[in-house]
Amino acid sequence: MMETIKQVAKETAKAETFAGTYYVASPEGTVTGSFGFANRAERIPNQTNTRYGIASGTKLLTAIAVCQLADSGKLSLHAKLADCLEINFLAIDPEITVHQLLTHTSGIADYFDEEVMDDYEELWQQTPVYQMRKGTDFLPLFQQQEMKEKPGTTFRYNNSGYIVLGLVVEQASGLPFSDYVEKAIFQKAGMPRSGFFEMDALPEGAALGYIDEENGQWRTNVFSVPTKGGADGGAYVTAPEMARLWQELGAGKLMSKEMVASLLAPHVQVEDDLFYGYGGYMKGKAGRVYKHIFMGYDPGVNFRMACYPETGHVLVVCSNNSDGAFTLQAAIETALFT
Repeated sequence: MMETIKQVAKETAKAETFAGTYYVASPEGTVTGSFGFANRAERIPNQTNTRYGIASGTKLLTAIAVCQLADSGKLSLHAKLADCLEINFLAIDPEITVHQLLTHTSGIADYFDEEVMDDYEELWQQTPVYQMRKGTDFLPLFQQQEMKEKPGTTFRYNNSGYIVLGLVVEQASGLPFSDYVEKAIFQKAGMPRSGFFEMDALPEGAALGYIDEENGQWRTNVFSVPTKGGADGGAYVTAPEMARLWQELGAGKLMSKEMVASLLAPHVQVEDDLFYGYGGYMKGKAGRVYKHIFMGYDPGVNFRMACYPETGHVLVVCSNNSDGAFTLQAAIETALFT
């Protein structure tokens, strides 16, 4: 099976010009492979321990942080925003709960509204990305906008909601969001190469994100995403460390088993068999969840992680291109389960 996965991944990566790393953890063992360059100009290849941006895959980390604080009694998942955050959100309903923010049902305006724009880079034409280094830097982008829906009524994927959750984590923990995640998640889960790195000060082994132009040219994404990631996206991880996070989470190393069950429960139905929990999607039927899905897409960043509770498989695909992770994931899944 492992050799089959390697061959399928190699053929798919070649056909798709995929750049990045895949990592499969299973009861039978692990298999991994890397393709393309972490630095195209210097022709430095991607490797298993390369650090990749994961965009909105970071929302899982934010949800874990919130659930940890709830587990320790520093926060309630059903607390109202007005009771757990000392910030005036102007047009935002203070009755919104932490649970609604986690499940994208808060109804607040999203600073990146995909119904209005489909290019994340458009955001930074008026707001310089180098100014975006902490959660409060994002507030001017949405805090004066009117509510989109009544809280708790509609699922609408929402980056602003997770920015707010990051501020809730800061107030409850007394630490900057990135420091809290470093201490309570990365260190506890054994993820020493993961972190919230600044785009203008990346550490060794971090892949540059690449945007390919139609004319065959390319550029990095240094001016296309916030300089430092936060609660809604932008963490850097390695593929093996992300798989380790899932395993440590399931083992109860990060919070109680009861809170893990709440984190991974299907709280909101999105489509027929697609649900959202806290920080990620899942597929299931008749109360049975058979696949957890975490994803992230930014210019020059593409991430997918799929976890299968019934078989014990974890599949992580990290890419430093704008696309390709889903195609490779699908090919590996076919090799695994057919």
